[in-house]
Formats: sequence, structure tokens, C-alpha cells
Amino acid sequence: MYNWSVDTKNLKKNQAKYQTFILEQGINFGLNGKRLSLGNLKKYWPILDIDTHKKAFLQKIVWP
Repeated sequence: MYNWSVDTKNLKKNQAKYQTFILEQGINFGLNGKRLSLGNLKKYWPILDIDTHKKAFLQKIVWP
């Protein structure tokens, strides 16, 4: 993930915001060969702001 416009040092101080940022960026813009944490995905699912089509697809995979 390459994001040069966000100061991740300050974002890391709030773990919930940092994890949702990482998940949202990875899902919306690509993982660059990395994997998502299934536990974090399930934990932060209700508050993730991702594309509706991608969210529907992931929901079918994570919760069959």
C-alpha cells in the first residue's frame, strides 16, 4: 500500500482508526501482494467505508 498523503505515525496512536484505514485502503486500492487479516476484517466490518460492490463480494466470501 502506497499512501503518501496520510501521516500514519499519528494514525497509529489510535489502533482502531489505523486498522480501519489499512483495511479500507487495501480493499479499495489494492493489496500489493499482501493479505488481509480475517480477524480484523470481521472486527471492523460494520465501520468500514468501502465500495458497495466490493463489500457485497467480500461478505459472500467471509460469511457464506
